[in-house]
Amino acid sequence: MHSDQDPSVQQATANSSRGLEEFNPFEDSNKQTNTSVPSPVPAQSTQPAVVNTSRDAPPAYSASAAQAAATSAANEDLLRRQAELEEKAAELQRREQQLRNAQYNIRENNFPPLPKWFPVGPCFYQDFAVDIPVSFQKIVKIGFYLWLGYSILLFINIFVALGYFAADDAENRTTSGSGSTFVVSILYFAIMPAASFLCWFRPVYKAFRSDSSFNFFFFFFIFFFQCIVTGILALGVQNLGACGLINSIAFLVSSNSVGQTIVGLLMLVVALCFAALAIASVCYLYQVHSLYRSTGASFEKAQAEFAKSVASNPGVQSATKQAASAAVSGAMSANQM
Repeated sequence: MHSDQDPSVQQATANSSRGLEEFNPFEDSNKQTNTSVPSPVPAQSTQPAVVNTSRDAPPAYSASAAQAAATSAANEDLLRRQAELEEKAAELQRREQQLRNAQYNIRENNFPPLPKWFPVGPCFYQDFAVDIPVSFQKIVKIGFYLWLGYSILLFINIFVALGYFAADDAENRTTSGSGSTFVVSILYFAIMPAASFLCWFRPVYKAFRSDSSFNFFFFFFIFFFQCIVTGILALGVQNLGACGLINSIAFLVSSNSVGQTIVGLLMLVVALCFAALAIASVCYLYQVHSLYRSTGASFEKAQAEFAKSVASNPGVQSATKQAASAAVSGAMSANQM
């Protein structure tokens, strides 16, 4: 039966059966292994996989220039507000103290405003807003500025008089009176500011404070002479202690150097200031007199106030008691004799 088959079929059948029986699946891989070296398989870790939950620390914070400037501005604003609050608190405390003192009629002296370390303290209490009615505060302040300007002008007059004495020729000092002008100018400044404050400014202050007729008349009397004295100082009469028109013009005419001319011009400026002050004083006297007439004050009220003040004065009362007791004891001793 096999012989009837075609030889080619037999060969194919033989090859097929041989191939199935003799097939080795590892034959090709062995051949490949002999020709090429396989790459090593990386070793795998036997530990279980763990998720890393740790976080790195954030970088250090550094403020930018704009943030630093904003922080500095905010700090300055806070400091400024704190200083303002402290000032307001101090002002409120001062006002509360004033109100408490006013309840008990206790007023601390505040003028002249001297430092605490100064051996002498303030001598007067002066507060325009508290003592003077609103309608009279302006006129009283004008009087205070007049007194202040008068005091400053007397102080300047000392140095200009010193320049007058230094620039004057030695042979002319006796006739010109530059030496005596300088000495008297010092006396003026030592006496006149305090005297004018006590004699005419305090009276006008108290007159408007309490509508006092007596203080009004006292002011009129003293301030009238104040106007005359200021006018004389503006004239610059020889040996009267002021650099006025007469001695300044005479010194300018006789000057023979640039220094003398400068001193003469300074003297003339002081003279013009004295003249302006004299005119302002006359105007102020007129204004105060006009207000005085509108307040209802009179000479009779001034007499009554003077009599009342004298009668209530403790010194006058004690002197009267002593005089009366002396008179009684003298009369009793006379009767016994």
